[in-house]
Amino acid sequence: MANDTLVERTRDVPCPPPQRSTPPNDGRLRAAVDTTLADFLRHESAILESTDAALRPLAALARDSVLAGGKRLRPTFAHWGWRGVAGPAPAVEPVLPAFAALELLHAFALIHDDVMDGSATRRGRPTAHQVLATQHAQAGRRGPAERFGTAGAVLVGDLCLVWADRLLSRADVPAPALLAARRCYDEMRVEAIAGQYLDVLGDAEPDSWSVDRALRVARLKTAGYTVTRPLLFGAALAGHGERAVAGRLERVTDAYQRYGAAVGEAFQLCDDLLGVFGDPAVTGKPAGDDLRTGKPTALLLLARRLATAAQAAELTRADSPDLRGIAEIVTDTGAVAAVEAMIDNRVDLALAALDGAPIDSTADAALRGLAVMATHRQS
Repeated sequence: MANDTLVERTRDVPCPPPQRSTPPNDGRLRAAVDTTLADFLRHESAILESTDAALRPLAALARDSVLAGGKRLRPTFAHWGWRGVAGPAPAVEPVLPAFAALELLHAFALIHDDVMDGSATRRGRPTAHQVLATQHAQAGRRGPAERFGTAGAVLVGDLCLVWADRLLSRADVPAPALLAARRCYDEMRVEAIAGQYLDVLGDAEPDSWSVDRALRVARLKTAGYTVTRPLLFGAALAGHGERAVAGRLERVTDAYQRYGAAVGEAFQLCDDLLGVFGDPAVTGKPAGDDLRTGKPTALLLLARRLATAAQAAELTRADSPDLRGIAEIVTDTGAVAAVEAMIDNRVDLALAALDGAPIDSTADAALRGLAVMATHRQS
């Protein structure tokens, strides 16, 4: 019931529709990535299932976790990072496996994240550990269903991570480019793990967290993994030897780093708003989870900083069932307006980072549109 009461506020708050230009239609890219993933997963699942029929649910759940929706943001940023360096009309087929591999990496991260958070749904469907726990109970197996679900989901995530490596190796680019992209890919994974650990640590000691630290977590866990590293990953796939490319790659990399950091932080700040005010029918997750758990997001930390004594007392109540009332207090403190201003500021910084950058004009236009689309959204 508490989840439903927050839905009414989604008309008033967060992530308003973009007012700036939107990117070119990436529908064809998304379809190509989805086809690449479906073909690869069909092949890999068949190999796994041929080992033992009991592995069929494992393979099916991994496959479904990857193919069941998602915005495909990471392949999209990687594509435009690549196009920015490669020029206006390169053949995309050789690099599609590399772009698609980022979705397998993303599935790994989401599955493990859901286990750590104890989330019941993802994209409007039961999470992997919930699916496996249900299967365990229905089969009448021995042992706690919850423990089996958790263990199985960790393995599903691990499988997606290994499959990501295997798909990446199929990119048909010169070895130096693939090696450079692999270095960027490894840095992305280390940063994502570091950010996730800090996120878990913040949940365990929220009273010692600060807005600056929450933004640092966003830079590691979200900005690098969602925007900056995919852009640099794409640039690495294209920058493999031509002297003209090598001469401008440093300037492109600098622009991508500044753009990515700004868009990635704004993306996380929008997530913070959606975690309190999002419509579950759109986000695919229950509303108010951050309020219920007291997660130290930048939004809630700002609300506590700006709150009156009476408001602060309500915000720190661990047993409050009135999530709608708490959400209204967060808005009344001015924290929502402050976060929205932070988002707009970062979008402006991202667009400024592209000014004068030596990248393909179509890629420039796409990245400008993506800066708005990724940070002013409803899911």
